[in-house]
Amino acid sequence: MTDTSADRQAEAALGRAEMYSPFLKLQLGSRPDLAETLRAGAVSGALVMAKASGAGAPDVGAALRRERSGLALVLGVGDLAGTLPLERVVTELSDFADRALQQALDAAIEARTPGAEPRGFAIIALGKLGSRELNYSSDIDLLLLFDPATLPVKLREEPAQAAVRIGQRVIETLQKRDAEGYVFRVDLRLRPSPEATPIALPVNAAISYYESSALPWERAAFIRARCVAGDRALGRYFLDAIHPFVWRRSLDFGAIGELRSISRRIRDHYAQGQRFGPGFDLKRGRGGIREIEFFAQIHQLIHGGREPALREPATLDALATLSKAGRISGDEASDLVEAYRLFRTVEHRLQMVEDKQTHTVPTDAGALDRVARLHGLDDGQALLALLEPHVARVGAAYDKLDEADDERLPRDVETLEERLARAGFDDPIAARLRVESWRSGKARSLRASTAREAFEAMLPALVDAFGASPDGMRAMNRFDDVVTKLPSGVNFYRLLEARPGLTQLLATLLSHAPALAEQLGRRPELLDGLIDSSALEPARPVEALAKDFARADRADEDYQWLLDRVRRRVNGARFALGVQLVAARSDPLEVAGGYARVAEAALRVLADATVAEFEAVHGRIPESELLILGLGRLGGEALTHASDLDLIYLFSGSHEARSDGQKPLGATDYFNRLAPRVSAALSVPTAAGPLYDVDTRLRPSGKDGLVAVSLPSFAEYQQERAWTWEHMALTRARPVYGSVAGRASLQRIVDGILLMPRDPAVVTADAAKMRAEMAAHKPANGPYDIKLGDGGLVDLEFAVQVLQLRHRTGLHPQLDRAVAELAAQGLIPPGIEQAHRLLTRMLVTFRLVSPASDTPPEATRPLVARACGMADWDSLLAAHDEARHSIFELWRDVAADKGD
Repeated sequence: MTDTSADRQAEAALGRAEMYSPFLKLQLGSRPDLAETLRAGAVSGALVMAKASGAGAPDVGAALRRERSGLALVLGVGDLAGTLPLERVVTELSDFADRALQQALDAAIEARTPGAEPRGFAIIALGKLGSRELNYSSDIDLLLLFDPATLPVKLREEPAQAAVRIGQRVIETLQKRDAEGYVFRVDLRLRPSPEATPIALPVNAAISYYESSALPWERAAFIRARCVAGDRALGRYFLDAIHPFVWRRSLDFGAIGELRSISRRIRDHYAQGQRFGPGFDLKRGRGGIREIEFFAQIHQLIHGGREPALREPATLDALATLSKAGRISGDEASDLVEAYRLFRTVEHRLQMVEDKQTHTVPTDAGALDRVARLHGLDDGQALLALLEPHVARVGAAYDKLDEADDERLPRDVETLEERLARAGFDDPIAARLRVESWRSGKARSLRASTAREAFEAMLPALVDAFGASPDGMRAMNRFDDVVTKLPSGVNFYRLLEARPGLTQLLATLLSHAPALAEQLGRRPELLDGLIDSSALEPARPVEALAKDFARADRADEDYQWLLDRVRRRVNGARFALGVQLVAARSDPLEVAGGYARVAEAALRVLADATVAEFEAVHGRIPESELLILGLGRLGGEALTHASDLDLIYLFSGSHEARSDGQKPLGATDYFNRLAPRVSAALSVPTAAGPLYDVDTRLRPSGKDGLVAVSLPSFAEYQQERAWTWEHMALTRARPVYGSVAGRASLQRIVDGILLMPRDPAVVTADAAKMRAEMAAHKPANGPYDIKLGDGGLVDLEFAVQVLQLRHRTGLHPQLDRAVAELAAQGLIPPGIEQAHRLLTRMLVTFRLVSPASDTPPEATRPLVARACGMADWDSLLAAHDEARHSIFELWRDVAADKGD
């Protein structure tokens, strides 16, 4: 027989086990078959044998106890020999716990109600079993749930009584001890109000608790929750229902603070085990296992609501995904992963000695030496030296999460005014009066003591940010609107305290962008959407946005819930685009394109949902579908913050067809009922706020026509009866909803209409007449109405559209591309391209900083100039005047030219 490396490792591990672990020595003596297999280095074979140890046992409990003792021996020796890595050891232990729970539950139900289907009872694992990371001598944290409607019960027995008795049998099976040992210790203290509730809870009562009364730390506990035994459908129902409680897109920084508070209380409670050295608590001590887990969970709670990939329950997996996503640094992840592996391995050594759930480094020198030698080291000092640098690094990393400046703003008048003057306020008295009005507690959001405490904690950074902004009092007064309108402020104020950079951004928004400030006043939770750095990146493609908007928050989501959810996500995306512009992170032209992609994605998702809702009642019409044509700025893919959506609803197939649902309708009636529902889905305010105004007046025959017409009817109307201005509108048309084939058919119709021969003189005269009527009835709103007035964007659009129809060229719905193509053919001067870009940048920017088209405040003018690519305000005014003059001349020349 050849002496292999595996044999030598196994022999050395067995020697250490027999010498330094009384528990493993006992197991080796009681299981000579496993000992012999292990001495041969056949750990995998020994595992198979251990899992079969319960065969022939008199009952489930005895079988599980025999299997557990066999697994403890094999996993212990495999761990010591280095044959089984940490992940394999904890996974095998966790999988055994899953099997044990299922067998114990099946036996409990069968013993009470023979032959009954084992349903209506689910076991949810939390803690290390939930994440499949059980340690060598671990208890298991469980939540027992039942469904009163389906749980098997005895005659005249209440379901609640039956559930408790089933739970008691399961626990007894697992915890009973005999000569073979025990299976697992069970801990049920993580259930709601454990001092007052039965051990098994009705599932809907548990859901109600977590939706309304749960403590913040319980969110972190459910990061690692999974259904491990029993009725899996019931378990999924529960976990799906509490999913929004755990993973919130609107972040509750109170939960983060609660985790930090828990770790401080743990440090205080286990004070003797905090200091590194003999007696150190490897789990609860400063820089120990618990702080690595909390470090990962805090970052998961911060970002996991928006990034599902970060919701890994296992600590090592969580650290890896957080690092990959850039939420923690690679060095932090590497340090914490290395420490976690070492700590968990040494923890196993501590527990292997006597099969006790201990995490404490022995204080007795001899005991410490035995643990060290079990690990393969010379003595206890070598073990401490191995652990110490890792403990220090973990403690330092975790302490950084809790670094906070406890400075508070002074309360006496003179000192407060001095502090505000140092912050940069030109009128510290006015600023002091505003602070005092907040401190009076009159605002609803500041009535609770927790809200006032959170407000005071973030106030120093807030006034520093406002004071450093170009118009601090303007920012402060707009923030007062937010404070006044907030129904509850504690989470909002905690968010600002936890994210100083967000406070700086808030000051910029409130100083310069009344449109965003007003939106924030209605929905302060928009601010926490900016936590992710991706919020300040250009809007993604329509397909990616639509996928995000369509992703459900809960399994039982209905249509109304979907409308609210989509509004929250879409408005969050629109708000972030506005912030990109104000914060000088994106060109206004990019932002305009982003607004258009967000709108198109929202339209797709809401139209899909509305169609599905409608089809559930009325069915489908064979070979027919709803199509939507976007016009204006949506068609041209360049919206502003305030743009409405110009839409034409169409349908394919025969207008004589009928739907196949419970309430069938003819095609015309079907789509003319469906289309207004899509408009309502886009426009009607819900609890989550408004979304888009929808304008359908560009449809055939305008407001007097049907809301939705068939494709043949649309083609016939446009070819035979449409006015010139309707064809001008089609130059900006683009199919935005429908199947690929359906949109292609619609595009062919639009292309055919635009390429029709026309009388150039008629086109020009009709356009000039319409422009004159528009100027008479819709004058410019202010000195910087970029669209209306002489030389504005409307003049440019009219000029371009007339040239497109007269020459049947440059037919692209994006105005910038149409201008470029016409310029390339010599139909318009080259300088018009630059003029168009400048005025578009100004339009998009002014919609945010000066919605009424007035002259922006002096402090805001540099921001506007920078956004438009100019050195200063005066340079912008000069470029603006030049651009408008060139566009005015273009339109004058086009309108005067009656033919080729």
